[in-house]
Amino acid sequence: MRTFLDVLFVIIFLIVSLPVMGVEFIISKFSKHHADMIQLRFVQFGFKFIMFLSGVHLTVEGRENIPQDKAVLYIGNHRGFFDVVAAYSQCPNPTGFIAKKSIGKIPVLSLLMRRIYCLLIDRSDIRQNMKVILTAIEYAKSDVSICIFPEGTRNKDADVTKTLPFKEGSFKIAQKAKCPVVPMAIMGADEVLENHFPWVKRTNMTIKYGTPFYIEDLPKENQKKAGAYTQAIIEDMLKDLATRNSEK
Repeated sequence: MRTFLDVLFVIIFLIVSLPVMGVEFIISKFSKHHADMIQLRFVQFGFKFIMFLSGVHLTVEGRENIPQDKAVLYIGNHRGFFDVVAAYSQCPNPTGFIAKKSIGKIPVLSLLMRRIYCLLIDRSDIRQNMKVILTAIEYAKSDVSICIFPEGTRNKDADVTKTLPFKEGSFKIAQKAKCPVVPMAIMGADEVLENHFPWVKRTNMTIKYGTPFYIEDLPKENQKKAGAYTQAIIEDMLKDLATRNSEK
């Protein structure tokens, strides 16, 4: 039943998004910021409602670590589709996600994604990857935050405290845009859908935001390996969450 309700809501949401984007386009002629915020809140409403229908209970820790007055680079671990749903629902300001190119084949969704600054990446095309990173840098310089899961694919390891190696190229966004990196540990996303696909199951999810940092403030050796540095932070946060969950 939850799966059916989710699919039905997504279809209705995408249909309704068309006139909403039309209204937002008109508003953008007068105030781009207000138009961006309307679109952000609209999509966040949709994602929060999907979590409600799915029976997801989301706990957020470290929300105070998210800068409210500047663009940031969110870096998170990736275990399932609901990573994106949960993370985007918490963004205080316009934020673009970097996602795989295949998602852009879904009608209407691709249009909506472009409007909220999402970028689609083809992992097999190095030149296209570079263009996406350069566009993300320009977005960040224009006060649009970027969220990326630098593992490059969904991690299926049974050990929820482990992550795949982080791709260092993702961190060029923060280096060139001179914006802070916000580490983001997400736990429980795969328990909503992927572990028993296609059925959606009620579960608990947690997002824990770490202390933001600027790459240029790190020691030289960590600046060169910002991916490995951030990966270690996120794995430590995942271990903390797993330990506390086991004690409940």
